[in-house]
Amino acid sequence: MYFATLTEVPILEGLLGSGMGQGPALALLLAGPALSLPNMLVIRSVMGTKKTLAFICLTIVMATITGLLYGMIMA
Repeated sequence: MYFATLTEVPILEGLLGSGMGQGPALALLLAGPALSLPNMLVIRSVMGTKKTLAFICLTIVMATITGLLYGMIMA
């Protein structure tokens, strides 16, 4: 999902108020800007397709693990 830079926090504030956990919110904050379409297009033009796919996979995995760990610690 693409968020403009200044809208991420209010959107997450609303999601947290609706019952979203802090771990998934952190994962969304970490992965959202890194995996936006404009960012991925620039990364692909600089690094190539294979490295961009590796970057996407690593970003998803690391944001998920970080969100899970944070969610377990803060729960």
